[in-house]
Amino acid sequence: MNKHITLEDAAKLIPDDCVVSVSSSSGLGCPDAMLKAIGERFEATGHPRGLTTLHPIAAGDMSGIKGVDHLAKKGLLKRIIGGSYPSGPSSAEPPLIWSMIGNEEVAAYNIPSGIMFDMHREAAAKRPGVMTKVGLDTFVDPDREGCAMNETARREAVVRKIDFEGETWLYFKAIAPQVAIIRATTADERGNLSYEHEGAYLGGLDQALAARNNGGIVIAQVKRLARHGSLKPHDVRVPGVLVDYVVVDAEQKQTTLTGYDPAISGEIFRPLDSFRTPEWNIQKVIARRVAQELSANTAVNLGFGISANVPRILLEEGLHGAVTWVIEQGAVGGVPLLDFAFGCASNADAFMPSPYQFTYFQGAGFDASLLSFLEIGRDGSVNVSKLSFRPHVTAGAGGFVDITARAKKIVFSGMFNAGAKLGVSNGKLAIEKDGKLKKLVQEVEHVTFSGPRGVSQGQDVTYVTERGVMKLTPDGVVLTEIAPGADLQTHLLDQAEFPLIVSSRLKLMDEKLFHEEPIGLTLSEKPAATLAEAA
Repeated sequence: MNKHITLEDAAKLIPDDCVVSVSSSSGLGCPDAMLKAIGERFEATGHPRGLTTLHPIAAGDMSGIKGVDHLAKKGLLKRIIGGSYPSGPSSAEPPLIWSMIGNEEVAAYNIPSGIMFDMHREAAAKRPGVMTKVGLDTFVDPDREGCAMNETARREAVVRKIDFEGETWLYFKAIAPQVAIIRATTADERGNLSYEHEGAYLGGLDQALAARNNGGIVIAQVKRLARHGSLKPHDVRVPGVLVDYVVVDAEQKQTTLTGYDPAISGEIFRPLDSFRTPEWNIQKVIARRVAQELSANTAVNLGFGISANVPRILLEEGLHGAVTWVIEQGAVGGVPLLDFAFGCASNADAFMPSPYQFTYFQGAGFDASLLSFLEIGRDGSVNVSKLSFRPHVTAGAGGFVDITARAKKIVFSGMFNAGAKLGVSNGKLAIEKDGKLKKLVQEVEHVTFSGPRGVSQGQDVTYVTERGVMKLTPDGVVLTEIAPGADLQTHLLDQAEFPLIVSSRLKLMDEKLFHEEPIGLTLSEKPAATLAEAA
């Protein structure tokens, strides 16, 4: 049976008031043509109406791949549940979905990406839901926002606290999709799917299982069709028994602003000297200091922002391969890419499906995570997910909460305050003018990482900025290093809303960080794990 149908016919299969699960990560793996066809059908006929859409990672990026913005129409969407939401360049018009959320035209929730994949798995197995400690004492916790992004969402809770065997857990009810929309590279006549040009597998298999096992349908968008029997069984990532219909978009982009790059899909390896190293600026100083927190022979998660440049620091220092990078979209090893290709890696060792990568993160099997911050609170909590002066910026937290929930070591990086005029001269930081917006605040507006929970779990938490390094302790946030050229009182203590604790052993940051040439970075070896240590 040939399962190929047109995009227009596939859009007609979406009934009113149904739950639709979409596999995507911004522009990576986004079934954009299928989402566009649904939006066009609604414009022409007023159907489908009242949809609930599930997005474990954002669909679309506002740089040529609209994703969920094709569905951001009043009446079409009733509820949206996302691990994250589309973003784009600051110069661009904000995504339409942001306006819908801000204007209370859709009930919107931000559930951590890993938990969303868990919810699909539980729905597929017809289990009641997910019980987890991921998200306790953060915006996920019903004692705070309970994942709700607006007042409309607060009318219907998606998470509640329960006691089980003397412990407190968060409980998310499984949600069974009636339709799953996933993406691959090739489909044969029976709907078997291979991913040879994709930069990640994401969670298409789990989403397909959730829909199929609950009587729903699975629509796969692909780049090309093949004869049955021409795909090697080991290459099929989603078997045809789970796929009902196949639609073709021969022009689908591999990821944002990228038609096709064989190094992203692991078909070739790029020479190491083809990767650009970071330009000389303050952000590079911070990235270098973050790199000094690493140990060799470790697996390290990487987030967006300044920390995304740390692999390039190691490359420049001749240490590529000393650390294995692991990112939530599923790449293991290689060189994680930057900017709108973030989420992809070239020269990867392997690609894991995202749901299993998140299991790895939630259980803290990895060694460290390098992430960004918008605000740091007096109690060490971090906000990366909301600022009131930008009320319609609703990109969500993605896998941040899953990753930090139990991580052994976390290094947050960012600028000490916002809007400062900074430079580097003669191996010293030059602060010409301080920013007006303080980022070290009495209480963060949105708790994406809980400092008190980090302390109670014994997590090793470091905050790296251009003018100082801080550690989270049971007593609070302690300043341990100061940049050469920075004045302790004027540039640090006076620029924090809360009284920073100054270490009795305060020292200068390594002066080599503030010179343009490589710093001669060395990484100590992490000792091999033993069963005795695990016990």
